[in-house]
Amino acid sequence: MDIPILIKTFVAVFVLADAVGNIPILLVLTKGMEPEERNRVIDKAIVVAIGVLLLFAFAGKFILNYLDISFASLRVAGGLLLLLIALQMLRGDLDTPVIERERDVAITPLALPLLAGPGTLTTVMLLMSESPSPHVSVILGLLGAMFVTWLIMRLASNIDKWIGAEGEVIITQLLGFLLAALAVEIGSEGIRELFF
Repeated sequence: MDIPILIKTFVAVFVLADAVGNIPILLVLTKGMEPEERNRVIDKAIVVAIGVLLLFAFAGKFILNYLDISFASLRVAGGLLLLLIALQMLRGDLDTPVIERERDVAITPLALPLLAGPGTLTTVMLLMSESPSPHVSVILGLLGAMFVTWLIMRLASNIDKWIGAEGEVIITQLLGFLLAALAVEIGSEGIRELFF
């Protein structure tokens, strides 16, 4: 086992998954849900994110090469998806409970692209190819980071009680703006790679 790669993977995946930063988004997307339902969404999102990360860790380069997709295109697509979510947040389209609209927010946007976004997928693929046999270290680092992310996101229900309805509106608007900026940053980085 390669300890430095394990630590590097853990830190990279945990930081990029940004559990703390995603809590307000989680609260907005699961508004109107009971804590048990919200926990089921979190569980599903983490499982899907882990599955996608492991898939890309082992087969990401092959999939992208087979489909003739570059990392830059992946970043542009992720940026556009996040921008659409940010615009919905800013317009207040996410104010109604999601369960009434039959949206599976666990898969999109929680698992993809928030927990397992272009940056995380790219990082995992690069770490897998960094040394001759880093597979076990990368997998353990990835699983450890996602476990800590899961624990933090499970605390979201407690945070929901503290901030109240007015706090949710303020956080939604502020986060929508920040998410739009992040989306533009991710997308523009991909555009720079594609054309410059």
